[in-house]
Amino acid sequence: MFDSEFERNLFELRRGKLAEIEKLGQAVYPNQFPASHTIPQIRAKWGETTAEALDTDRVTVTIAGRIMAIRVMGKAGFATLQQGGERLQIYVRLDAVGELGWALYKLLDLGDHIGASGYLFRTRTGELSVHVERLTFLSKAMLALPEKFHGLADVELRYRQRYVDLFSNLDAREVFVKRAKVLRALRRFFDERDYLEVETPMMQTIAGGANARPFKTHHNALDMDLFLRIAPELYLKRLVVGGLDRVYEINRNFRNEGVSTQHNPEFTMLEFYQAYANYEDMMQLTIDLLKFVALEVNGTTVTEFNGAQLDFAKVEKLTMREAIIKFWPVEAGEPPQFSDFASEVTLVELVQKLRANGARLDFKVGEPAGKTIASIFEVVAEEHLVQPTIIYEFPTAISPLSKQKPDDPEWVERFEIYAGGFELGNAFSELNDPLEQHKRFEEQLKERDRGDDEAHQMDEDYVRALAYGLPPTGGEGIGIDRLTMLMTGSKSIRDVILFPLMRNVVDSEQ
Repeated sequence: MFDSEFERNLFELRRGKLAEIEKLGQAVYPNQFPASHTIPQIRAKWGETTAEALDTDRVTVTIAGRIMAIRVMGKAGFATLQQGGERLQIYVRLDAVGELGWALYKLLDLGDHIGASGYLFRTRTGELSVHVERLTFLSKAMLALPEKFHGLADVELRYRQRYVDLFSNLDAREVFVKRAKVLRALRRFFDERDYLEVETPMMQTIAGGANARPFKTHHNALDMDLFLRIAPELYLKRLVVGGLDRVYEINRNFRNEGVSTQHNPEFTMLEFYQAYANYEDMMQLTIDLLKFVALEVNGTTVTEFNGAQLDFAKVEKLTMREAIIKFWPVEAGEPPQFSDFASEVTLVELVQKLRANGARLDFKVGEPAGKTIASIFEVVAEEHLVQPTIIYEFPTAISPLSKQKPDDPEWVERFEIYAGGFELGNAFSELNDPLEQHKRFEEQLKERDRGDDEAHQMDEDYVRALAYGLPPTGGEGIGIDRLTMLMTGSKSIRDVILFPLMRNVVDSEQ
């Protein structure tokens, strides 16, 4: 509980104050406090009211909040209470609150919760304040608030002690208020378009719907090994087979991967599926969705992220091959031509040019050409996709659940939406041929045998579901954490997750 001897001593000191407060007849841990207004309500209603108007028509209020500043000046004092992300000053005088009230005031510390009843007025400097007539003790902060917590150099402490970060750093609080707005906007967008919100299993016998390493667990009663889901996709498409033509899920996913500014092992996704639609329909829906969310959350389609102005009203479209050609580094020689992507020999030459230019590129001799193209795209183009950009036409080799282009089976009807230099969402025309799907799963199993432990597993029941008939369907997944990063200008995914996964303190110190 205590990080230092200082904290232990402070705790004991404040425990003594708590005993003194109890002697004053105050309950030290009361179970409620009926307030007439919240601090944000007072700010909204009387924030512009003049001192004369407040004097003429006295407004009596009862508020509660955490003490963020306090001082005593003889027989009077000022304190600042915080609630709901806003602050309000209170003024306490001995002759107004009485001997017991004044004794209580002098026993208060930064971080304590109190209730205050009185009337609104403005100080000589014009600050809206409450002239307190009655004080009520609500809770003692037994540990000291950190000094200058806003902008604390040790950002890990902010993540580990988010409960302190939220009341000490109102900018952090605002991020999570906006995150809630993002979720409300997403639900409103799809509900207005007759989508049905559903829930699918988090524990699955087969980790499917994406290429990723899963977390494993075991169900004791059923004696079953299970995986935490890496995506809800295959279950959502089962629902479309079942006749739920438009479905969406805001879902928690788990992937046993590294941690970075863009990755957390536990994250939140939006996935949605629409029968009788294809990836082009999903493109337009995505453009409309991102514009809608930006307006709902920020009141504008423009947001600032990592020093750049992103405009979600303007979305560029490039095929994967066009993006590679457009962003090919000058130092690596002449950019490739479209014909180069059809030749395995030429692809190997492109890889060699990039490696000679210092690129760290995953590549194994003999791997599918489409996988090589995707790796080249990640190295050459991805970091340059700062403005909202749709990258479409993906290789079949890395798209086991996507429908092939009718005129070119090496490529599928798939796109990803990028912004801020990273992927935001992934969509495609869903593969609905059960025989082709079974074949794709078998090809993925070969990749697993080659050492790719993120390749998709076989899911016979999903193939069986397709055999009952999946209509033409478009589907997509969008990362809510990353979307929130863009809407709030947060540089790390940990800044938009209330309690991100962290190393144990003992482990991190070794």
